[in-house]
Amino acid sequence: MVYNYAMDTESLSDQNWNYLKTLLPSGWEEMARTSGAVQRCRGFENVGDLLRTLLLHVGVGCSLRETSVVAKTVGWAQMSDVALLNKLRNSQAWLHWMCVQLLANRDIAMPTCAGMRMRLIDGTDVKEPGPSGSLWRMHYSIGVPQWTCDSFKITPCEGKGSGESLRQFDVAKDDCLIADRGYSHAAGIAHVHNKGGFVIVRLHPNVLPLEDADGKRFDVLEHVKTLEKSGQSSQWPVWIKTADGQRIGARLCAVRKALETTLLAERKVRLKASKNVHAVGQKALEYAKWVMVVTTVPEQKLGTHEVLEWYRIRWQIELAFKRLKTLAQFGHLPKYDDNSSKAWLYGKLLVVLLTEQMQRNAKPFSPWGCAYSNEQDNADDESEWSSERDETANKQMA
Repeated sequence: MVYNYAMDTESLSDQNWNYLKTLLPSGWEEMARTSGAVQRCRGFENVGDLLRTLLLHVGVGCSLRETSVVAKTVGWAQMSDVALLNKLRNSQAWLHWMCVQLLANRDIAMPTCAGMRMRLIDGTDVKEPGPSGSLWRMHYSIGVPQWTCDSFKITPCEGKGSGESLRQFDVAKDDCLIADRGYSHAAGIAHVHNKGGFVIVRLHPNVLPLEDADGKRFDVLEHVKTLEKSGQSSQWPVWIKTADGQRIGARLCAVRKALETTLLAERKVRLKASKNVHAVGQKALEYAKWVMVVTTVPEQKLGTHEVLEWYRIRWQIELAFKRLKTLAQFGHLPKYDDNSSKAWLYGKLLVVLLTEQMQRNAKPFSPWGCAYSNEQDNADDESEWSSERDETANKQMA
């Protein structure tokens, strides 16, 4: 039998890189030139080598100087750390375009937005490399369906004004900020409301107390318990009272989770209680049965179903951001300016999306560590191996 190893002289890392390039959106090389990321190949031979170098910095977490040294050693690029930073700045639009294309391939259907600008709000902590690296907090907003980073702010992790809050973001009229329960604070919601914007925020019952029309405490559990069937949803009018006495009209929208999802949520509650060494709260286990969202969007703009669907959109992208947060712990945040920081963020998101793409495309294979291109020989070889296994099994049984 003749084995055809077409790429025998190619390293495994190069094989993996060539495979990764097949997952990039069509026209990614041409877009590097039209977006201004590449005007001429100075310091590198092709666009692929530039992208590979940038991903070494963004994805692996090497500093700009480390990236420059490694890229020179392996022959990808001959650039100083300063030149590499300039390339990163210029690549912001290019990296953003690739992220948008990959997100579009996920076929996420967008509900109606009723003339509002929908923004996904999140934040994450980023530690610089090294045992003494500084810890910073990124606050960022992603506009959908454009998937554009329209707001980016970096603060220390400690001190006044550094916490996760909707007050970290500039708000324009008819903006709708969608955030998780970490942003479930009356002061932040009031900040958005007073600027003419709206919120869709996951309810944190212990942090954001709700009132009824008479100013009495709104019993959340009493109302959501009426949703007994999986997938059943409803809404109730509520009011949010701020520290200065302002009352903001809102709606509590809730949906009953499926049994499997409820069991997973209850398990998470127990694990958190065990980690923090305290007893499991019965209310926390009860709340785990529903997804509860508070919104200031008027019902004539978005009904209950649309509000919950928009929060689902945020959760779908949150799956990518969760991985981004994990990767970000090993990243080197370029704090020099907004352009380099946004390019770094888009690069992180690109790494996450490519990882998801590889997972979707993955198939079981024999990890022999090299390419094998002859399908017929491969089939014959598999048949031969199967025969050998059968023969060995028969001998063992005899």
